[in-house]
Amino acid sequence: IYVLLVNKRNRTVQRSMKSSLNAGSKLPRFPASSDYLSDVEPDTREMVRAQNKKNKKSGGFQSMGLSYPVYKGVMKKGYKVPTPIQRKTIPVILDGKDVVAMARTGSGKTAAFLVPMFERLKAPQAQTGARALILTPTRELALQTMKFTKELGKFTGLKTALILGGDSMDDQFAALHENPDIIIGTPGRLMHIVMEMNLKLNNVEYVVFDEADRLFEMGFADQLQEIIRRLPETRQTLLFSATLPKLLVDFARAGLTEPVLMRLDVDTKLSDQLKLAFFHLRLDDKPALLLHLLRNVVKPQEQTVVFVSTKHHVEYLNQLLTAEGIECAYIYSALDQTARKINIGRFVHRKAMVLLVTDVAARGIDIPMLDNVINYNFPSKAKLFLHRVGRVARAGRSGTAFSLVCPDEVAFVFDLHLFLGRPLVFATVDHPQDADGVMGRVPQSILDDEEAHLFTTHDNSQDLQTLKRISENAYKQYLKSRPNPSPESIKRVKSTDLSSIAVHPLLGLERVELERLQMVDSIKAYKAKSTIFEINSNNKTSASEVMRTKRSRDSRLVDKFHRTREEQLAESNLNKPAIRSANTPKPQHSEEEEEDLQGVFSEVVGGKRRKKDEEMEVDRPKSKKNRQSGRDEEFYIPYRPKDFNSERELSLAGQGNAFEQQASSAVLDLMGDEGNTLNQHKSIMKWDRKRKRFICDTGKEDKKNKIKTDSGQVISAKKKKKNFYEEWKKKYKVDEEVSDSDGENGGMKGQKFGGRKGRGSQPQSKSGSRMNSELKNRDQILKQRKKKAKQQFLQSGGLKKLRGKNRQHVQQVMKSGFGRGSFKKGKMKKRL
Repeated sequence: IYVLLVNKRNRTVQRSMKSSLNAGSKLPRFPASSDYLSDVEPDTREMVRAQNKKNKKSGGFQSMGLSYPVYKGVMKKGYKVPTPIQRKTIPVILDGKDVVAMARTGSGKTAAFLVPMFERLKAPQAQTGARALILTPTRELALQTMKFTKELGKFTGLKTALILGGDSMDDQFAALHENPDIIIGTPGRLMHIVMEMNLKLNNVEYVVFDEADRLFEMGFADQLQEIIRRLPETRQTLLFSATLPKLLVDFARAGLTEPVLMRLDVDTKLSDQLKLAFFHLRLDDKPALLLHLLRNVVKPQEQTVVFVSTKHHVEYLNQLLTAEGIECAYIYSALDQTARKINIGRFVHRKAMVLLVTDVAARGIDIPMLDNVINYNFPSKAKLFLHRVGRVARAGRSGTAFSLVCPDEVAFVFDLHLFLGRPLVFATVDHPQDADGVMGRVPQSILDDEEAHLFTTHDNSQDLQTLKRISENAYKQYLKSRPNPSPESIKRVKSTDLSSIAVHPLLGLERVELERLQMVDSIKAYKAKSTIFEINSNNKTSASEVMRTKRSRDSRLVDKFHRTREEQLAESNLNKPAIRSANTPKPQHSEEEEEDLQGVFSEVVGGKRRKKDEEMEVDRPKSKKNRQSGRDEEFYIPYRPKDFNSERELSLAGQGNAFEQQASSAVLDLMGDEGNTLNQHKSIMKWDRKRKRFICDTGKEDKKNKIKTDSGQVISAKKKKKNFYEEWKKKYKVDEEVSDSDGENGGMKGQKFGGRKGRGSQPQSKSGSRMNSELKNRDQILKQRKKKAKQQFLQSGGLKKLRGKNRQHVQQVMKSGFGRGSFKKGKMKKRL
């Protein structure tokens, strides 16, 4: 392939040379040494890139001017043509500009920032420090990025260090001492390592925030602030995610300088190959439907990821599915890092076909042959739904996303469709089985069969009963922290009659089942005309008299409520596709029938009046909503932009309605100016959990003297904390003093990281002495050589040979006896 590409490039160069000769223009050439009077070597990187570039019409990687090692790694990975986000971003990043890029899940964003990173770093340099930093919100995404970096940069020779929470800090200290060129990590552990080793990261020139919207939310604010503070101002900053807002104010802390914003797939946020299915059911019926989907709807050879709200649901469903004979793996944030790696490995190698996860695996994880996603608990944010279902239908493959929606989650479904900009389709009897994006009900017969089986399973297992109770309590706590849906969606749910929804086409198309569900709904919706006060009472009793007077007083309001309810139902029926109206046309009276009626009867009531009404209906709309307003649509400026619903979900602002979000940023603290009100804020009492009593709270937290570790523990800087780095140096006998070597640089002076000049910052001990470098001096090299020679001598059996030689020598001396043999007597024998 490479030979073909080179031949093709040579032919193109020959054509361009001919065309340039015909045009009379000069050919581009490298400058000769005579062109430069100074001894400084010219920077030829831009010239090489310009010569490597082909004709711009060819949209391949070869037209981007990549160096040979980077291009070879891309071809080895199997990439032929860059994706739209790669074609847009890579040339801009190579020009050195800051980029904020958004594209839908599975569109190749990781390669979009790794390829220009390899091109910029070129090869490892001995005299500089870590030059690239990649931050990710989750450990699994960091592991995946590390694996992808090694595969794509195989031929560049760049070293990579992985800094994750949950792994051994000793290994991470050792990895940073090996002078890595690229650091990939999560913010919590990286900040902890930075504080321990006192790293300054002065030489970092390329910073990537992967899944930037998640990183810049409230959870990682302190860690990011500490890391960004240590980075140089001349760095190039890149932000990548599938859900980024249009306003870049949320990312002001990233230190962007004149960034280029690229937002692809703003309108089509989901893949065309992804099919959606929404099932409306009660909360208690969700385990039964999950079992039915995994057994009957999902094919046996397909892999499925199930997203739940809390870790307690993960444990409960894992126990339940295992008891039902379904092999599954599970991941949540509190799980040990080793267990997380083992479970992901089982799922990737198809040892388990179902993976139970919380939202820790919603972002960035790329499982190659994943087919289905099931939302056991519907997400409260629309962009979280995008990340969840984005695990399937990646890189051109197809996939299906099933969502189980209970009554209190319907408003979030409306929010999602507002965000996607598409209408919510309710299931009807005439829908085909492969209908996409339909919300339907679940047949009661399916739920009854599965629930009867689950009932016996719970009876036989005490652990299942305990885990179920714990998960129910956890769901109550989850509801307290779950953000509210938008007010528009709540109004739409109230005005929607969910009882008229048909059975979902995937679960059955029988009309008998629909009639059974409708009958159950009518029984549920039955409301007696008489109240409890009027049962078994006569008209003369006081209770019946009270209810009669109440009805006469409230009859007008009740009638008004019924009329508005009927109008809303009529409007919703008009908005639906007219499937039944075509089958049952309305009877219409012809003009001849009306003339016959007038001939038979002396007066026809409502005959001519109907015609008048029909004429009026054409001119005058029925409701106020349908009447045209007096505004000119061409020049009218609405108080909300057209993409308001989409941008509201993408923004990083606090939850709640628009007023709450605006009010949260407009806080004005007023202090009194008189004697009694001046120190009023000092008398505010606050409960201290450690001291178990109320203390005075000034309202300002002392964050300067507090450090938050990767595990979330807040440590006071004044308090003498455990220094892991010092312990590591003592354990592995890392020398504090480094003697000056005979090199040209005059020893190891200046700040170093890992012992190389200019490599970041080197942590210093309390005495101020420098720690050991991996570049050894003369004595250390001799000592190591002696140690190695001794090892080889012992391993080759040299000690036994030496002992044998010594024995032979002793025997020879004994035999000699100054020429008298070994059997002499007296003084000579004693001498021998």
